[in-house]
Amino acid sequence: MVLVIEDDATLNRLLVRQLTQAGYVARGVLRWKDAQRVLTEEEPAAALLDMRLPDTDGLSVVPQLREVCPVVVLTAYGAIEHAVKALRAGATDYLAKPVRGEELELAIGRALERASLQRDGMFWKDQLQSIVSGRMIGSSPAFRHATSLVDMVAPTDQTVLILGESGVGKELFARAIHDASPRAASKYVAIDCSTLQANLFESELFGHERGSFTGADRRKEGLVEVADGGTVFLDEIGEVSATIQAKLLRILETGTFRRLGGTKDLRADVRFVAATNRDLQEMVKAGTFRADLYYRLSRFVVDVPPLRDRGDDIITIADCFVTDRAFRRNVPKRLGPEAKRALLAYHWPGNVRELKNVVERAVLVSGDRETIGVGELGLTPEPRAPETKSFRLEFDSPPTLEEIEKVYLTRLAGRSDLSRADMAAILGISERNTYRLLAKHKLR
Repeated sequence: MVLVIEDDATLNRLLVRQLTQAGYVARGVLRWKDAQRVLTEEEPAAALLDMRLPDTDGLSVVPQLREVCPVVVLTAYGAIEHAVKALRAGATDYLAKPVRGEELELAIGRALERASLQRDGMFWKDQLQSIVSGRMIGSSPAFRHATSLVDMVAPTDQTVLILGESGVGKELFARAIHDASPRAASKYVAIDCSTLQANLFESELFGHERGSFTGADRRKEGLVEVADGGTVFLDEIGEVSATIQAKLLRILETGTFRRLGGTKDLRADVRFVAATNRDLQEMVKAGTFRADLYYRLSRFVVDVPPLRDRGDDIITIADCFVTDRAFRRNVPKRLGPEAKRALLAYHWPGNVRELKNVVERAVLVSGDRETIGVGELGLTPEPRAPETKSFRLEFDSPPTLEEIEKVYLTRLAGRSDLSRADMAAILGISERNTYRLLAKHKLR
Protein backbone atom coordinates (compact mmCIF):
# COMPACT_ATOMS: atom_id res chain seq x y z
CA MET A 1 0.00 0.00 0.00
CA VAL A 2 1.22 3.52 -0.89
CA LEU A 3 0.10 6.21 1.57
CA VAL A 4 -0.55 9.63 0.02
CA ILE A 5 -0.36 12.51 2.55
CA GLU A 6 -1.50 15.62 0.68
CA ASP A 7 -3.89 18.33 1.96
CA ASP A 8 -5.12 19.37 -1.48
CA ALA A 9 -8.12 17.04 -1.85
CA THR A 10 -8.20 17.27 -5.65
CA LEU A 11 -4.49 16.50 -6.04
CA ASN A 12 -4.79 13.75 -3.41
CA ARG A 13 -7.52 11.98 -5.40
CA LEU A 14 -5.51 12.40 -8.61
CA LEU A 15 -2.38 10.84 -7.08
CA VAL A 16 -4.35 7.94 -5.63
CA ARG A 17 -6.00 7.33 -9.01
CA GLN A 18 -2.66 7.45 -10.86
CA LEU A 19 -1.09 4.97 -8.44
CA THR A 20 -4.10 2.66 -8.65
CA GLN A 21 -3.91 2.68 -12.45
CA ALA A 22 -0.21 1.83 -12.17
CA GLY A 23 -1.11 -1.32 -10.20
CA TYR A 24 -0.49 -0.11 -6.65
CA VAL A 25 -2.91 -0.17 -3.72
CA ALA A 26 -3.10 3.49 -2.62
CA ARG A 27 -4.75 5.32 0.26
CA GLY A 28 -5.01 9.08 0.65
CA VAL A 29 -5.20 11.27 3.78
CA LEU A 30 -5.30 15.06 4.10
CA ARG A 31 -3.49 15.61 7.42
CA TRP A 32 -0.61 14.20 9.40
CA LYS A 33 -2.87 13.15 12.26
CA ASP A 34 -4.88 11.07 9.80
CA ALA A 35 -1.66 9.52 8.54
CA GLN A 36 -0.67 8.60 12.10
CA ARG A 37 -3.98 6.81 12.55
CA VAL A 38 -3.40 4.84 9.36
CA LEU A 39 0.10 3.90 10.51
CA THR A 40 -1.34 2.27 13.65
CA GLU A 41 -3.52 0.05 11.47
CA GLU A 42 -1.36 -0.69 8.42
CA GLU A 43 2.24 -0.56 7.32
CA PRO A 44 2.63 1.13 3.91
CA ALA A 45 5.27 0.02 1.44
CA ALA A 46 5.96 3.68 0.55
CA ALA A 47 4.61 7.16 1.29
CA LEU A 48 4.08 10.36 -0.70
CA LEU A 49 4.42 13.31 1.68
CA ASP A 50 3.51 16.93 1.00
CA MET A 51 6.03 19.35 2.50
CA ARG A 52 3.26 21.70 3.63
CA LEU A 53 0.48 20.19 5.72
CA PRO A 54 -2.17 22.06 7.73
CA ASP A 55 -1.20 20.45 11.04
CA THR A 56 2.58 20.08 10.71
CA ASP A 57 5.68 20.86 8.70
CA GLY A 58 6.33 17.88 6.41
CA LEU A 59 10.08 18.18 6.91
CA SER A 60 9.72 17.54 10.65
CA VAL A 61 7.96 14.18 10.18
CA VAL A 62 10.23 12.73 7.47
CA PRO A 63 12.54 10.95 10.01
CA GLN A 64 9.58 9.38 11.83
CA LEU A 65 7.86 8.28 8.63
CA ARG A 66 11.15 7.02 7.17
CA GLU A 67 11.39 4.43 9.96
CA VAL A 68 8.25 2.80 8.61
CA CYS A 69 8.76 3.02 4.83
CA PRO A 70 10.59 4.94 2.07
CA VAL A 71 9.34 8.51 1.65
CA VAL A 72 8.93 10.52 -1.55
CA VAL A 73 8.28 14.19 -0.78
CA LEU A 74 6.06 16.53 -2.81
CA THR A 75 7.18 20.12 -3.14
CA ALA A 76 5.96 23.16 -5.01
CA TYR A 77 7.87 24.20 -8.11
CA GLY A 78 10.64 26.59 -7.17
CA ALA A 79 11.03 25.24 -3.61
CA ILE A 80 13.68 22.67 -4.42
CA GLU A 81 15.74 23.74 -1.40
CA HIS A 82 13.04 22.21 0.82
CA ALA A 83 13.30 18.94 -1.08
CA VAL A 84 17.07 18.88 -0.54
CA LYS A 85 16.52 19.30 3.21
CA ALA A 86 14.00 16.44 3.12
CA LEU A 87 16.51 14.19 1.37
CA ARG A 88 19.06 14.99 4.06
CA ALA A 89 16.40 14.12 6.67
CA GLY A 90 15.97 10.68 5.14
CA ALA A 91 13.55 11.01 2.22
CA THR A 92 14.26 8.70 -0.71
CA ASP A 93 13.21 11.03 -3.54
CA TYR A 94 11.20 14.16 -4.34
CA LEU A 95 8.68 15.28 -6.95
CA ALA A 96 7.84 18.83 -7.92
CA LYS A 97 4.18 19.75 -8.43
CA PRO A 98 2.39 19.35 -10.77
CA VAL A 99 3.22 15.64 -10.82
CA ARG A 100 3.12 13.71 -14.07
CA GLY A 101 1.96 10.09 -14.01
CA GLU A 102 5.16 8.59 -15.42
CA GLU A 103 7.31 10.58 -12.97
CA LEU A 104 5.16 9.34 -10.09
CA GLU A 105 5.49 5.70 -11.17
CA LEU A 106 9.26 5.99 -11.56
CA ALA A 107 9.72 7.66 -8.17
CA ILE A 108 7.63 5.05 -6.31
CA GLY A 109 9.33 2.21 -8.21
CA ARG A 110 12.79 3.53 -7.33
CA ALA A 111 11.81 3.97 -3.67
CA LEU A 112 10.54 0.40 -3.36
CA GLU A 113 13.56 -1.03 -5.16
CA ARG A 114 15.99 0.92 -2.98
CA ALA A 115 14.20 -0.22 0.20
CA SER A 116 14.43 -3.83 -0.98
CA LEU A 117 18.13 -3.52 -1.72
CA GLN A 118 18.77 -1.95 1.68
CA ARG A 119 16.96 -4.80 3.44
CA ASP A 120 18.93 -7.36 1.46
CA GLY A 121 22.20 -5.59 2.17
CA MET A 122 21.55 -5.51 5.91
CA PHE A 123 20.54 -9.16 5.86
CA TRP A 124 23.65 -10.38 4.07
CA LYS A 125 25.87 -8.23 6.25
CA ASP A 126 24.38 -9.90 9.33
CA GLN A 127 24.51 -13.35 7.77
CA LEU A 128 28.23 -13.08 7.08
CA GLN A 129 28.75 -13.19 10.83
CA SER A 130 27.06 -16.57 11.16
CA ILE A 131 27.65 -18.49 7.93
CA VAL A 132 28.09 -22.15 8.61
CA SER A 133 30.69 -23.71 6.38
CA GLY A 134 30.73 -27.42 5.87
CA ARG A 135 29.32 -30.30 3.88
CA MET A 136 27.17 -33.27 4.73
CA ILE A 137 29.60 -36.16 4.41
CA GLY A 138 29.01 -39.85 5.03
CA SER A 139 27.82 -43.17 3.68
CA SER A 140 26.96 -45.16 6.81
CA PRO A 141 23.46 -46.69 6.98
CA ALA A 142 22.43 -44.42 9.87
CA PHE A 143 23.57 -41.31 7.99
CA ARG A 144 21.98 -42.40 4.71
CA HIS A 145 18.67 -42.94 6.48
CA ALA A 146 18.77 -39.41 7.90
CA THR A 147 19.64 -37.86 4.54
CA SER A 148 16.87 -39.86 2.85
CA LEU A 149 14.42 -38.12 5.18
CA VAL A 150 15.87 -34.77 4.09
CA ASP A 151 15.34 -35.71 0.45
CA MET A 152 11.78 -36.70 1.26
CA VAL A 153 10.71 -33.56 3.13
CA ALA A 154 12.77 -30.84 1.44
CA PRO A 155 10.50 -30.32 -1.61
CA THR A 156 7.48 -29.74 0.66
CA ASP A 157 6.63 -26.80 2.92
CA GLN A 158 6.34 -29.06 5.96
CA THR A 159 7.72 -27.85 9.30
CA VAL A 160 10.63 -30.08 10.35
CA LEU A 161 12.04 -30.98 13.76
CA ILE A 162 15.68 -32.12 13.76
CA LEU A 163 16.82 -34.13 16.78
CA GLY A 164 20.34 -35.09 17.74
CA GLU A 165 23.08 -34.68 20.28
CA SER A 166 25.12 -31.52 20.49
CA GLY A 167 27.68 -31.29 17.70
CA VAL A 168 26.16 -33.84 15.28
CA GLY A 169 25.55 -31.22 12.59
CA LYS A 170 21.85 -30.43 12.96
CA GLU A 171 22.26 -27.04 11.28
CA LEU A 172 23.88 -28.67 8.24
CA PHE A 173 20.74 -30.78 7.90
CA ALA A 174 18.56 -27.68 8.25
CA ARG A 175 20.54 -25.91 5.56
CA ALA A 176 20.31 -28.97 3.32
CA ILE A 177 16.53 -28.94 3.67
CA HIS A 178 16.45 -25.28 2.63
CA ASP A 179 18.88 -25.74 -0.27
CA ALA A 180 16.87 -28.63 -1.71
CA SER A 181 13.53 -26.83 -1.35
CA PRO A 182 11.65 -24.49 -3.72
CA ARG A 183 12.72 -21.71 -1.31
CA ALA A 184 16.44 -22.22 -2.02
CA ALA A 185 16.73 -18.91 -3.91
CA SER A 186 15.29 -17.03 -0.93
CA LYS A 187 16.88 -16.31 2.42
CA TYR A 188 17.89 -18.83 5.07
CA VAL A 189 17.98 -17.34 8.57
CA ALA A 190 19.38 -19.19 11.59
CA ILE A 191 18.78 -18.10 15.17
CA ASP A 192 20.17 -19.72 18.33
CA CYS A 193 17.32 -19.85 20.83
CA SER A 194 19.66 -20.51 23.77
CA THR A 195 21.79 -17.35 23.58
CA LEU A 196 19.24 -14.57 24.07
CA GLN A 197 16.94 -13.54 26.89
CA ALA A 198 13.20 -13.81 26.18
CA ASN A 199 12.74 -10.10 25.45
CA LEU A 200 15.75 -9.90 23.14
CA PHE A 201 14.83 -13.16 21.43
CA GLU A 202 11.34 -11.88 20.65
CA SER A 203 12.80 -8.68 19.22
CA GLU A 204 15.33 -10.61 17.15
CA LEU A 205 12.73 -12.99 15.73
CA PHE A 206 9.69 -10.73 15.32
CA GLY A 207 11.23 -7.23 15.40
CA HIS A 208 10.16 -4.32 17.58
CA GLU A 209 8.48 -0.96 17.37
CA ARG A 210 10.09 2.29 18.36
CA GLY A 211 9.91 2.84 22.12
CA SER A 212 8.89 -0.75 22.89
CA PHE A 213 11.75 -1.05 25.39
CA THR A 214 14.71 0.96 26.65
CA GLY A 215 17.09 1.56 23.77
CA ALA A 216 14.51 0.85 21.04
CA ASP A 217 15.01 4.23 19.35
CA ARG A 218 13.72 3.02 15.98
CA ARG A 219 11.55 0.35 14.43
CA LYS A 220 13.37 -2.86 13.57
CA GLU A 221 12.28 -5.69 11.29
CA GLY A 222 12.65 -9.16 12.77
CA LEU A 223 14.29 -12.13 11.13
CA VAL A 224 10.87 -13.57 10.24
CA GLU A 225 10.19 -10.50 8.06
CA VAL A 226 13.68 -10.56 6.60
CA ALA A 227 13.28 -14.23 5.66
CA ASP A 228 9.90 -13.74 3.96
CA GLY A 229 9.70 -16.37 1.22
CA GLY A 230 12.59 -18.36 2.74
CA THR A 231 13.41 -20.54 5.75
CA VAL A 232 13.86 -19.77 9.46
CA PHE A 233 15.99 -22.25 11.44
CA LEU A 234 15.35 -22.25 15.20
CA ASP A 235 18.32 -23.95 16.85
CA GLU A 236 17.87 -25.27 20.41
CA ILE A 237 14.09 -24.79 20.32
CA GLY A 238 13.84 -26.51 23.70
CA GLU A 239 15.35 -23.45 25.39
CA VAL A 240 12.63 -20.91 24.53
CA SER A 241 10.34 -19.48 27.21
CA ALA A 242 6.62 -20.19 27.55
CA THR A 243 5.81 -16.71 26.16
CA ILE A 244 7.86 -17.27 23.01
CA GLN A 245 6.43 -20.78 22.64
CA ALA A 246 2.93 -19.27 22.44
CA LYS A 247 4.00 -16.75 19.79
CA LEU A 248 5.79 -19.40 17.76
CA LEU A 249 2.65 -21.53 17.82
CA ARG A 250 0.63 -18.59 16.53
CA ILE A 251 2.85 -17.93 13.53
CA LEU A 252 3.09 -21.64 12.75
CA GLU A 253 -0.70 -21.96 12.72
CA THR A 254 -1.76 -18.63 11.19
CA GLY A 255 1.32 -17.18 9.48
CA THR A 256 0.79 -13.94 11.45
CA PHE A 257 2.80 -12.23 14.17
CA ARG A 258 3.29 -8.89 15.88
CA ARG A 259 6.44 -6.96 16.51
CA LEU A 260 7.40 -6.41 20.13
CA GLY A 261 5.37 -3.41 21.27
CA GLY A 262 3.23 -3.52 18.12
CA THR A 263 -0.55 -3.81 17.69
CA LYS A 264 -0.74 -4.69 14.00
CA ASP A 265 -0.88 -8.26 12.71
CA LEU A 266 1.83 -8.84 10.10
CA ARG A 267 2.18 -11.80 7.76
CA ALA A 268 5.26 -13.71 6.68
CA ASP A 269 5.61 -16.59 4.27
CA VAL A 270 8.37 -18.59 5.92
CA ARG A 271 9.13 -22.25 6.49
CA PHE A 272 10.26 -23.22 9.98
CA VAL A 273 12.88 -25.84 10.73
CA ALA A 274 13.65 -26.40 14.42
CA ALA A 275 16.34 -28.43 16.18
CA THR A 276 17.14 -29.54 19.71
CA ASN A 277 19.30 -31.95 21.66
CA ARG A 278 16.71 -32.10 24.44
CA ASP A 279 13.91 -34.62 24.90
CA LEU A 280 10.85 -32.51 24.07
CA GLN A 281 8.45 -35.35 24.89
CA GLU A 282 9.75 -35.45 28.45
CA MET A 283 9.59 -31.66 28.62
CA VAL A 284 5.94 -31.83 27.56
CA LYS A 285 5.27 -34.32 30.36
CA ALA A 286 7.11 -32.06 32.81
CA GLY A 287 5.06 -29.05 31.68
CA THR A 288 8.04 -27.03 30.45
CA PHE A 289 7.20 -27.29 26.74
CA ARG A 290 3.79 -26.76 25.17
CA ALA A 291 2.22 -29.97 23.91
CA ASP A 292 0.45 -28.19 21.02
CA LEU A 293 3.71 -26.61 19.86
CA TYR A 294 5.51 -29.95 20.10
CA TYR A 295 2.86 -31.69 18.01
CA ARG A 296 3.00 -28.87 15.45
CA LEU A 297 6.80 -29.07 15.20
CA SER A 298 7.11 -32.86 15.22
CA ARG A 299 4.91 -33.69 12.25
CA PHE A 300 8.11 -34.62 10.46
CA VAL A 301 11.19 -35.59 12.49
CA VAL A 302 14.76 -36.09 11.28
CA ASP A 303 16.95 -37.83 13.87
CA VAL A 304 20.64 -37.15 13.17
CA PRO A 305 22.80 -40.07 14.39
CA PRO A 306 25.69 -39.48 16.78
CA LEU A 307 29.17 -39.78 15.28
CA ARG A 308 29.98 -42.93 17.27
CA ASP A 309 27.16 -44.75 15.40
CA ARG A 310 28.47 -43.81 11.95
CA GLY A 311 31.41 -46.22 11.63
CA ASP A 312 33.89 -45.35 8.88
CA ASP A 313 32.20 -41.97 8.35
CA ILE A 314 34.49 -40.86 11.18
CA ILE A 315 37.56 -41.37 8.99
CA THR A 316 35.91 -39.87 5.91
CA ILE A 317 35.00 -36.71 7.80
CA ALA A 318 38.39 -36.52 9.52
CA ASP A 319 40.19 -36.80 6.17
CA CYS A 320 38.13 -33.89 4.84
CA PHE A 321 39.04 -31.78 7.86
CA VAL A 322 42.73 -32.68 7.46
CA THR A 323 42.68 -31.77 3.76
CA ASP A 324 41.00 -28.46 4.47
CA ARG A 325 43.38 -27.47 7.25
CA ALA A 326 46.47 -28.67 5.39
CA PHE A 327 45.46 -26.69 2.32
CA ARG A 328 45.11 -23.53 4.41
CA ARG A 329 48.59 -24.03 5.86
CA ASN A 330 50.05 -25.10 2.50
CA VAL A 331 51.50 -28.23 4.17
CA PRO A 332 50.55 -31.75 2.93
CA LYS A 333 49.02 -33.87 5.72
CA ARG A 334 47.43 -37.27 6.17
CA LEU A 335 46.22 -39.44 9.02
CA GLY A 336 48.41 -42.39 9.92
CA PRO A 337 46.98 -45.92 10.46
CA GLU A 338 47.28 -45.73 14.26
CA ALA A 339 45.61 -42.33 14.31
CA LYS A 340 42.69 -43.71 12.28
CA ARG A 341 42.31 -46.65 14.65
CA ALA A 342 42.28 -44.27 17.59
CA LEU A 343 39.62 -42.12 15.95
CA LEU A 344 37.42 -45.18 15.38
CA ALA A 345 37.87 -46.38 18.96
CA TYR A 346 37.00 -43.04 20.56
CA HIS A 347 33.46 -42.44 21.86
CA TRP A 348 33.08 -38.84 20.49
CA PRO A 349 30.80 -37.28 23.12
CA GLY A 350 31.16 -33.95 21.25
CA ASN A 351 30.42 -35.57 17.89
CA VAL A 352 31.49 -33.90 14.60
CA ARG A 353 32.27 -30.61 16.35
CA GLU A 354 34.74 -32.37 18.65
CA LEU A 355 36.25 -34.28 15.70
CA LYS A 356 36.87 -31.02 13.85
CA ASN A 357 38.61 -29.49 16.89
CA VAL A 358 40.76 -32.60 17.35
CA VAL A 359 41.86 -32.61 13.70
CA GLU A 360 42.62 -28.89 13.63
CA ARG A 361 44.78 -29.28 16.73
CA ALA A 362 46.54 -32.33 15.29
CA VAL A 363 47.41 -30.52 12.05
CA LEU A 364 48.91 -27.69 14.06
CA VAL A 365 50.79 -29.87 16.58
CA SER A 366 52.24 -32.17 13.91
CA GLY A 367 54.24 -29.25 12.53
CA ASP A 368 56.11 -30.13 9.32
CA ARG A 369 55.51 -33.88 9.61
CA GLU A 370 53.30 -35.20 6.83
CA THR A 371 51.78 -38.08 8.80
CA ILE A 372 49.59 -37.35 11.81
CA GLY A 373 50.12 -39.94 14.53
CA VAL A 374 47.97 -40.93 17.46
CA GLY A 375 50.00 -38.72 19.78
CA GLU A 376 49.05 -35.55 17.90
CA LEU A 377 45.33 -36.28 18.31
CA GLY A 378 45.45 -35.70 22.05
CA LEU A 379 42.58 -38.10 22.74
CA THR A 380 42.09 -39.32 26.29
CA PRO A 381 40.97 -42.95 26.59
CA GLU A 382 37.30 -43.41 27.40
CA PRO A 383 36.64 -44.75 30.90
CA ARG A 384 35.20 -48.23 30.80
CA ALA A 385 32.25 -49.30 32.88
CA PRO A 386 33.42 -51.26 35.94
CA GLU A 387 33.23 -54.99 35.42
CA THR A 388 30.98 -57.00 37.70
CA LYS A 389 31.21 -60.75 38.21
CA SER A 390 27.55 -61.24 39.14
CA PHE A 391 24.33 -59.28 39.28
CA ARG A 392 21.20 -60.60 41.00
CA LEU A 393 17.64 -59.28 40.97
CA GLU A 394 15.13 -60.76 43.43
CA PHE A 395 11.32 -60.60 43.39
CA ASP A 396 8.67 -61.99 45.73
CA SER A 397 6.58 -63.19 42.77
CA PRO A 398 7.12 -63.62 39.01
CA PRO A 399 7.76 -60.07 37.75
CA THR A 400 6.51 -58.38 34.61
CA LEU A 401 9.00 -57.08 32.08
CA GLU A 402 8.14 -53.54 33.24
CA GLU A 403 8.99 -54.46 36.84
CA ILE A 404 12.28 -56.08 35.83
CA GLU A 405 13.22 -53.00 33.84
CA LYS A 406 12.44 -50.64 36.70
CA VAL A 407 14.28 -52.64 39.36
CA TYR A 408 17.32 -53.09 37.11
CA LEU A 409 17.49 -49.39 36.28
CA THR A 410 16.99 -48.46 39.93
CA ARG A 411 20.00 -50.60 40.89
CA LEU A 412 22.16 -49.00 38.20
CA ALA A 413 21.01 -45.46 38.99
CA GLY A 414 21.84 -45.99 42.65
CA ARG A 415 25.51 -46.66 41.96
CA SER A 416 27.58 -43.52 42.45
CA ASP A 417 30.48 -44.95 40.43
CA LEU A 418 28.47 -45.06 37.20
CA SER A 419 28.09 -42.09 34.88
CA ARG A 420 25.31 -41.81 32.31
CA ALA A 421 27.76 -43.01 29.65
CA ASP A 422 28.72 -46.01 31.81
CA MET A 423 25.06 -46.94 32.27
CA ALA A 424 24.46 -46.70 28.52
CA ALA A 425 27.47 -48.97 27.89
CA ILE A 426 26.18 -51.59 30.36
CA LEU A 427 22.67 -51.47 28.90
CA GLY A 428 23.99 -51.59 25.34
CA ILE A 429 21.92 -48.59 24.23
CA SER A 430 22.57 -44.91 23.48
CA GLU A 431 22.78 -42.23 26.17
CA ARG A 432 19.61 -40.66 24.72
CA ASN A 433 17.64 -43.90 25.21
CA THR A 434 19.16 -44.34 28.65
CA TYR A 435 17.90 -40.87 29.58
CA ARG A 436 14.44 -41.75 28.29
CA LEU A 437 14.28 -44.95 30.32
CA LEU A 438 15.39 -43.15 33.49
CA ALA A 439 12.81 -40.43 32.92
CA LYS A 440 10.11 -43.04 32.25
CA HIS A 441 10.67 -44.55 35.70
CA LYS A 442 11.31 -41.14 37.33
CA LEU A 443 14.92 -42.04 38.14
CA ARG A 444 16.64 -38.92 36.73
